[in-house]
Amino acid sequence: MPDNGGSAVGLLSYETLVHAVAGAMGSVTAMTVFFPLDTAKSRLQVDENRKSNSTPVILAEIAKEEGFLSLYRGWFPVISSLCCSNFVYFYTFNTLKRAAAAGPGKSRPGKDLLMGIVAGVANVLLTTPMWVVNTRLKLQGVKFRNEDLHQTQYRGIFDAFSQIIANEGVGTLWSSTLPSLILVLNPAVQFTIYEAMKRKAGKGGRSISSAEIFLIGALAKAIATTATYPLQTVQAILRFGQYTGRRGVMGNLSNIFTLFMDRIEKHGFLGLYKGLEAKLLQTVLTAALMFVVYEKITAATFKVMGLNKKLKR
Repeated sequence: MPDNGGSAVGLLSYETLVHAVAGAMGSVTAMTVFFPLDTAKSRLQVDENRKSNSTPVILAEIAKEEGFLSLYRGWFPVISSLCCSNFVYFYTFNTLKRAAAAGPGKSRPGKDLLMGIVAGVANVLLTTPMWVVNTRLKLQGVKFRNEDLHQTQYRGIFDAFSQIIANEGVGTLWSSTLPSLILVLNPAVQFTIYEAMKRKAGKGGRSISSAEIFLIGALAKAIATTATYPLQTVQAILRFGQYTGRRGVMGNLSNIFTLFMDRIEKHGFLGLYKGLEAKLLQTVLTAALMFVVYEKITAATFKVMGLNKKLKR
């Protein structure tokens, strides 16, 4: 393993592991705080017949009809998936970043974007089955406005995996892979903007405050989310598993196009952005808080371990 002296860059290093654990812990903390906003967003994406009211109204309706705890329905599978997903993403991103730092040239937005895309692809391929399962568990027991949507009966994460494989085939666990692969642009763009703005804010060795990190993280996520939201809606519908479309790569492309056109036909172009308000509130606040927790954990851990941050940001 590399030490303070600066040995060869490898896949395993204390620094990279710290970044991965801090990223996972930051995301879990932030998502737990803002989880009800994710609940509102999921309902609006999947249930076409639910009116697109303001986020507080949606949350009040859900709490009144299904009880306050329903706002946290599916918390554990979502947090489990998010923890694994962010560990993989941060580990891959920072491993690539160490490798790039060891080579010639300085950090550039183009490099950050490429590293973000590679990290995103690795993350999607490894964790998509967990996201498919957590989407279904999160929407189990929901009072849908759309009567065409039927209820599922899963007893937990492992039972959901078992039933999906037995009844729908193992390939269903990767049913949203294509839109998810396209959506790697979301965290890739987010990290590129975040790294660029942080480098600018910290120019000349200036210390960056927690408030600045929060604002930088929020802005980066807001831009990335708005740009990719229509595809996130399609991703949620495919993960829920009640859209019967074609299989295979070309079938997935056809399904994405069909879902886009169906949404536009029923609700107009703005229908592609149904639930964006709740999504922006949830994802922007979550990402901003996650980056604050992430930076604090990495800084504190490196200080305790006596390690220097060798990667210039």
